[in-house]
Amino acid sequence: MPAPRVLITYCTQCRWLLRAQWYAGELLTTFADELGEVALAPTTGGVFRVEVDGEPVWNRKRDGGFPEITELKRRVRDLVAPDRSLGHADRAADD
Repeated sequence: MPAPRVLITYCTQCRWLLRAQWYAGELLTTFADELGEVALAPTTGGVFRVEVDGEPVWNRKRDGGFPEITELKRRVRDLVAPDRSLGHADRAADD
């Protein structure tokens, strides 16, 4: 079974490339052994979405803005490595 693919779709008109790159780097660092790829897809119209193998993880319009990195990592983890601990990020969610 191939490793999961994360797709980050971002708006070029809004200049969200750097934000998308930062999220991609964080996910690749945290899930180095679990992910097969993190891809960036430019679009327009205020779009910012994150998907894992086509499964929606975050949508700026639906979820209200941009995710905190700990929340994004939790949502990705739940799909790619549900038994894995995120350490302090998990503890913060329990508070």
